[in-house]
Amino acid sequence: MNTTNLIFAGVGGQGVLLIAELTARAAVRAGFDVKQTEVHGVSQRGGSVESHVRFGPVVYSPLVTAGQADVVVGLEKLEGLRYANFVNLQCGSLLVNDHEIIPGSVAGAAEKYPHYAIEFLRGKGLKVTAIPASRWAKDLGDGRVANMIMLGAMSALTPQMSEEVWLATLTERIPEKYRALNLKAFETGRSFASPLASPLPAEAGSDPKDLSKN
Repeated sequence: MNTTNLIFAGVGGQGVLLIAELTARAAVRAGFDVKQTEVHGVSQRGGSVESHVRFGPVVYSPLVTAGQADVVVGLEKLEGLRYANFVNLQCGSLLVNDHEIIPGSVAGAAEKYPHYAIEFLRGKGLKVTAIPASRWAKDLGDGRVANMIMLGAMSALTPQMSEEVWLATLTERIPEKYRALNLKAFETGRSFASPLASPLPAEAGSDPKDLSKN
């Protein structure tokens, strides 16, 4: 079995590090060797946050190199674009929360936000799945669980770990008072991505209630 290479990217406050940690814990529970690293220097100010997770029989380095990632999870559209070069063009996938957080440099008119990022990347031949995770999370009752929707979608693309392993990991790590909502969000993302795991997706629908039709 080869090493599986994952990257999670977003901005401070989106829960990037939590879902990376949950992935590492799930991989350990499944019996894999795991390495994880993270960069979050200005996360408190809404800056870019990234975490690499690698798991397999034996893993020597935590860093995923450009063109090596099996899945890149972007919790925000610009961050998905920023890390797209890490996707393995032969078999990798990019999951992007179709959500925009305007950085300070754009708010100050020094730069333009790449609203076209998803279409641009698809035009380059990448497998890109846009998921309205922030909108679905609000529909579920709390916009902060968008990260769990994205984690659920990613879990469907990593069959090395069973659903039982994921649910046991989330149940162990998430405090009880937040657990039901986070598990619902995780299942929302997983239900969307499971039928689309191979081949990868079309555009997501707009209503999480429609997921039961997939």
